[in-house]
Order: sequence, then structure tokens, then C-alpha cells
Amino acid sequence: MYKTILLPIDLSEPSSWAKAMPTAKALADSFGAAMHVMTVVPEVRTSMTAQYLPPDIETTIVAGATNALADVVNAELADYKVTSHVAIGRTFREIVAAAKKLDADLIVMSSHRPELADRLIGPTADMVQRNTTASVLIVRE
Repeated sequence: MYKTILLPIDLSEPSSWAKAMPTAKALADSFGAAMHVMTVVPEVRTSMTAQYLPPDIETTIVAGATNALADVVNAELADYKVTSHVAIGRTFREIVAAAKKLDADLIVMSSHRPELADRLIGPTADMVQRNTTASVLIVRE
């Protein structure tokens, strides 16, 4: 049923993968699906901040995120064939773009219980499910 599963995680929040990762693993096992794990780092270079940041700041941030993601994958998914991805930008947009590029047919991600602020601006999981053609499985914390 599913051929390609995308598991977006927030490296600063282990809760973002605590429940979603076992779910993605079980689904990958059940369907023999390829698994892709990704993280998104925020864009830090804007017109307001560009003059204050070193020219290689994004390269440094991506390298750090790549290493941290590799550590998580090695610790949690050592028995799986996983492809890791690091993107820069707005989280929901990058997840949707990755799902399209990878032709993912399922995105498995965590979401916290919505609070009032979330209802006004929308949590990432909500924005992803509204903007992708892939199926989205939201695993609650």
C-alpha cells in the first residue's frame, strides 16, 4: 500500500519522533516501504540579519543538523535502510516539497495537542496535511 514513507523530525524536540518513529518503522516493515527521515532548519539569513552573520552560517547550521540527524538515525533506525535529508526554510513548506520530490505516499509525523495559539496560526502538522497530496498520519504526543 505505501512505498515511500517520510518521517519529519525536529532535532531539538525528541518528542517529535518518540511516538512517530516506531509508527513509521512498523508501517515500513508492514509494507516494505522505503523510509526517508528529514529535519528542517530555519532560514537565518534575511535582509535584516545578513550583515551580522558570517557568510558560511547556513553551511555550518546544515552540517550540524546533518550530523545530529545521522546520530538519531544511527541510534534509532540502525536496522533500517533510511535516507536522511536536511532542508532550510519554513518547516511545513519544506516537508511538503520533500514529499513531492521523493514521491512519498505517506508522511508520518508527531503533533502536540493544539493550544489556542495553534488554532490561530496552525501547527506544522496541520499545515502539512492541508498542503500535500500524500497521506498524512499524525501521531499525537
